[in-house]
Amino acid sequence: MKNLKIGFIGAGNMAGSLIGGLIKNGVEPGLIRCADPNPAQRSNARLHHEVECVEDNDMIAAWADVLVLAVKPQVLHQVAAKLAPVVAGKLPVVISIAAGIRLTDLRRWLDCEPPLIRAIPNTPALVGAGATGLFAVETVSCEQRDSAESLMRAVGSVIWVKQEADLDSVTAVSGSGPAYFMYFMEAIQEAAESLGLAPDQARLLILETALGSARMAMESNETFSVLRKRVTSPGGTTERALAVLEEQLTAKQICAAVKAAAARSRELAVLLGDD
Repeated sequence: MKNLKIGFIGAGNMAGSLIGGLIKNGVEPGLIRCADPNPAQRSNARLHHEVECVEDNDMIAAWADVLVLAVKPQVLHQVAAKLAPVVAGKLPVVISIAAGIRLTDLRRWLDCEPPLIRAIPNTPALVGAGATGLFAVETVSCEQRDSAESLMRAVGSVIWVKQEADLDSVTAVSGSGPAYFMYFMEAIQEAAESLGLAPDQARLLILETALGSARMAMESNETFSVLRKRVTSPGGTTERALAVLEEQLTAKQICAAVKAAAARSRELAVLLGDD
């Protein structure tokens, strides 16, 4: 991975996080370049990461061994179509991190058969704590898969799925997941303040509790259910709180919400692919 030339089309937040993570993990800045139409984004990439950032997408595509498409889903069709002649001549590994764009549609827009990989990172990647789902077409070699995995591991954990449709589930669980946890923490904050805690006190307690709970789970081989039961004493405060949640069918509602997100992911793939 360290000897490959990595090009980014788009220099926004996610691309910046990946570039920063790669450099932190030992990739030379000279092996990373990016392109972006926004002068401020180009300046930011040069200033914060000391990498070359240009306006011309074709220049980056012609140079890169690994080409990361880090643009908004709504513009990927246009961007890919313009890149098609250069990509066809170079055939780099193409990694798309544009949410909702199926590889069949991307291949059609590129009008060629490069090694294609689709990645679904989430926003905690911005702080190096992301979770990414990856899918590769059959023509991607083991070495190319390893390169893609190394790239995404620069900002967090990685899993591979066996079929592209599973990325809709990844989107629903980890892609949208940070919002679920923020929603829950927001509700606890409101409750804490209504019980008399100052906002800053409540925020600190909630953040440390969320972080500690996740850390406990990561360092244990036990299921979430077992870990939950360990902190639920019979007749205690936690049991009373969980009884209210169960009474309100909270678990079923959460399950329904995640399934709704997966369904919307499938809908968007059709809408964006028909663009």
